[in-house]
Amino acid sequence: MKVILTEDVKSLGKKGEIVEVSDGYARNFILKKKKGVEANNQNLNDLKLKKANEDKIAQEQYEAAQELGKKIEAGEIRLAIKMGEGGKAFGSVSSKEIAEAVKEQMGLDIDKKKVQLKETIKTLGTHNVVVKLHPKVTAELKVSVTEEA
Repeated sequence: MKVILTEDVKSLGKKGEIVEVSDGYARNFILKKKKGVEANNQNLNDLKLKKANEDKIAQEQYEAAQELGKKIEAGEIRLAIKMGEGGKAFGSVSSKEIAEAVKEQMGLDIDKKKVQLKETIKTLGTHNVVVKLHPKVTAELKVSVTEEA
């Protein structure tokens, strides 16, 4: 019997796959525990429509991430930190502060977890910070750090 899995089943397959199993296994385990549905014409058509919808949503998210990436690369944010004697910084610029500055100065919403800082910024000047917007889309943001007056 062919069944369409509605959730991942260990050693059988992943959600959305069509697998061939024995009639007893299908009746007594997969269908009974709602881990899959019988692969008839209606269910196959529903699966096809669902996959097409998921592909469309994924493409829209990818395009939106590309647009956001272009806006981020075109802009620059400015931050000020307190400096002590000898050019030592009292604090540092973290990914949270960068995300807040992007929202405040550029009007764009990015999650602080998407800002990829190897380490916090502790020096003055312009720094390029990588922002990972999508698994396939990254953008470089220019962060200008100045001394707080």
